[in-house]
Amino acid sequence: MDVIIDIQAQASRPETTLTVTRGAARLLVDLGYAPLAEVTLPNGRRADLMALGPKGDVLIVEVKSGLEDFRVDRKWGEYAPYCDAFYFAVAPSFPDGILPDEPGLIVADGFGGAVVREAPLAPLAPARRKALTLAFARLAALRAAGVNAERLSL
Repeated sequence: MDVIIDIQAQASRPETTLTVTRGAARLLVDLGYAPLAEVTLPNGRRADLMALGPKGDVLIVEVKSGLEDFRVDRKWGEYAPYCDAFYFAVAPSFPDGILPDEPGLIVADGFGGAVVREAPLAPLAPARRKALTLAFARLAALRAAGVNAERLSL
């Protein structure tokens, strides 16, 4: 008799979050985006991943480690003013039919991911895009220089 072990069922919530975040970030890189993890937005909310695309588009990805994480965390609507498109990222074991239909959906593991549902586009105003792009670039440069930076300063 073969025994099949569900790795996700055995992983802790922080381990699942880290694994899904890593896979979603790898997917974004494969799609031509430059992602940053743990970005605090000007409204105080923290995006699990924020990514700048080759044409200047801005994505935010909210990682959900499981059903309970989704049920207790309803802040995702507050990301809209800071991105052109918003996605949830979940592990392959996340139950179907739970997440709302409006955002995009990424399914990811530690090695990569797939866009299961494209996010609707809500283009940022040009002035907001410029401010976000500059803040994103500064944050990335500070992190590259070894500065413990996490907040976008607009």
